[in-house]
Amino acid sequence: MDGTALVLCDGYFGTLNGKTAHGLVRGSSRFRILGVIDPPTAGRDAGEILDGRPRGIRVFGSIAEALDRLPERPDFAIVGVATAGGVFTPGLEAALLEAIEHGLSIVNGLHHLAADQPRLAEAARRRGVTIIDVRRPRRPGDLHFWTGEALGVRPPRIAVLGTDCALGKRTTARMLAEAVQSAGMRSAWVFTGQTGWLQGAPFGFVLDATPNDFVSGELEYAVVSCARELQPDVIFLEGQSALRNPSGPCGSELILSTGARGVVLQHAPARRFFDGLEERGCAIPPLSEEIALIRLYGARTLGLALNGEGLDPAALGAERDRLERELSIPVALPLEEGVGRLLPAIREFVEAEARR
Repeated sequence: MDGTALVLCDGYFGTLNGKTAHGLVRGSSRFRILGVIDPPTAGRDAGEILDGRPRGIRVFGSIAEALDRLPERPDFAIVGVATAGGVFTPGLEAALLEAIEHGLSIVNGLHHLAADQPRLAEAARRRGVTIIDVRRPRRPGDLHFWTGEALGVRPPRIAVLGTDCALGKRTTARMLAEAVQSAGMRSAWVFTGQTGWLQGAPFGFVLDATPNDFVSGELEYAVVSCARELQPDVIFLEGQSALRNPSGPCGSELILSTGARGVVLQHAPARRFFDGLEERGCAIPPLSEEIALIRLYGARTLGLALNGEGLDPAALGAERDRLERELSIPVALPLEEGVGRLLPAIREFVEAEARR
């Protein structure tokens, strides 16, 4: 545990842009979250807003209010939003400056680096606090090229991929690792985004802050290190974006560079177009095509995990049942029911891989 923290959301907590805050509210072994700063949702429990489960994390209207009302003082203020282009909004930069003036260190996962903002850097220097930019690119000398070692790793790898971005792939990967562990198999997950690091996953890297030449090598290094140090029965890989999202296709690396032969595919049945590309008419491909593409890459889709946005409980349940019939694979509703429906297929896959 690095310390206690407030999560800054600048009005985005109740939106898809608040996904970093959502992950931290759902759980982190790196930071203990004391509160969320988000004026539109102030006064409520952050977990209740997120998925109807109170978590004892209050939403405050301002940093000053949080510091006045919390029984203990936080160590950090964490940027809890993912803005378009990873830029600071005026409100977010003002909140970071206020946090620094109150003596809080900053943890920032946006592409724009807080330590490179003159006002923030000077304020941090004067107050003697730290700025941690999770997405600060590492030096090439600290990165790894792909060697092929991952292909010989003993634990099977299961990539959690998506038909779009902002679907819950990280949450599903974490939930699967925890559920498998509870079911009696040793498991681990590899993070590929800033929120996974913030949640405390011990192995991984920030894919979109890594030069493309090193992405496969960093994936491999994370998988090999995880297998060597934890010796799990199975490793789950957090996916990014989507296989055919034209604004950022991603996913083939997780299959090909790690030797993953299993996939759990995350999907939002109510979405017709890739997030943010609706006006371009960029339609999400049919599930059957995505599953066929995954097969061409050499992996098998073990099951689906559905994001229920835009559907009421009855419609979501009906969609789950329909997809199970049509695709003949298990379909889970992670936030509504957990991932238990996927566990038999995962256990069967792990046992089959052990016999290879």
